[in-house]
Amino acid sequence: MEPAFDDRWHADFSGTAQYAYGVAFPDGTRLHYGTGDPAFELVCRTPADHRAFLEADLYSCAKAFVDGRFDIRGDPVRAVAFKLAHPGNRLQRYSGNAAAWLLSLTPERWFQSRVRARRNIEFHYDRAQKFYAAFLDSRMVYSCAYFRNAAMGLDDAQESKLDLICRKLDLHHGERFLDVGCGWGGLLVHAAERFGAVSTGCTLSLPQARYAAALSRSHGIERNISVKNCDFRDLSGQYDKIASVGMFEHVGRRRLRAYFSKIHALLAPDGLFLNHGIVRPEGVRNGPETRFLKEYVFPGGELVHLSDVVKTAGASGFEVLDVESLRPHYALTCRRWVQRLIEQEDTCVQAAGRQAYRIWVLYLAASAFSFEQGKTDVYQVLMARRRSPVRRLTRDYIFRS
Repeated sequence: MEPAFDDRWHADFSGTAQYAYGVAFPDGTRLHYGTGDPAFELVCRTPADHRAFLEADLYSCAKAFVDGRFDIRGDPVRAVAFKLAHPGNRLQRYSGNAAAWLLSLTPERWFQSRVRARRNIEFHYDRAQKFYAAFLDSRMVYSCAYFRNAAMGLDDAQESKLDLICRKLDLHHGERFLDVGCGWGGLLVHAAERFGAVSTGCTLSLPQARYAAALSRSHGIERNISVKNCDFRDLSGQYDKIASVGMFEHVGRRRLRAYFSKIHALLAPDGLFLNHGIVRPEGVRNGPETRFLKEYVFPGGELVHLSDVVKTAGASGFEVLDVESLRPHYALTCRRWVQRLIEQEDTCVQAAGRQAYRIWVLYLAASAFSFEQGKTDVYQVLMARRRSPVRRLTRDYIFRS
């Protein structure tokens, strides 16, 4: 199957309701709707499944796809865009928003134990490593890449992102570097190999911790890398540079102050901290997609606003030095991941099961569209302790070749 992807950063979705699409049935019947070439094709078992795609609310439609009531051929991002233009009637939309709001009223919104935090991480990350390896880059980096141009390969774009983080942190040989939520260790190894840092990482996922430790040994730099399978709240010591990449989305709005205060306590007086994470633009609220993500993808996750990040970090003793949006980069990243998932369908299904495969296709396709449309954003926010010595007068050092 060859997906009809278009990696260009564009905003051509204003006419999503007018997309032409096809429908195929098991008996060989094929239907065409709209004018022009189909943007995608639905493979439905019955006409009722086709009607459900058109008329069901967003959550029910997503669940039907996960349950295998219909398939999508071609570009799933376009299919998501089409369905979002047909979200059901007013009552369905109201009910979906209400259900998402009620789902947010859980005890975890106010208090998250270490046991619950670990279970949430295990739910998402403790799948077969072969599953993630099938669609991620060779370094197993599971966060927004940094594309210098839209034709750049995923491996190069992820290396570019790791390098950008280290340069923003002004990382130097021998400095103590902490990666909070280190994943499979790609940034730890990059910081140690390319910049000579003494790297420490922490993750709640035991498979990730084991993989990162093995990775450091395979590179022959295990003396400069330490990987802890622990909650970041249990870390101690002091570090010259700290990065948190794609982790604070698991923290929650009501725990942001404790999060930034802990990072502040771990940072050396003249150190730098880079927080890289997904945020929700002002005015965008929870909806059916939030309910789907909490139930199927990220239990316990919560997106905050950029204003929450800046305000809470400031109240915790940080001074914001630099803010950069990587939104178009994450749109491209998610599209590449979706394409790789589809190309490696058999491997992914064998490693994690068909339902997990379908969940990830839908979640990443919807994420790509959300970033393209500006309904979700991602920022790198560089900070220092307030009243810390000024290290650089300009940002020129970040962009050196």
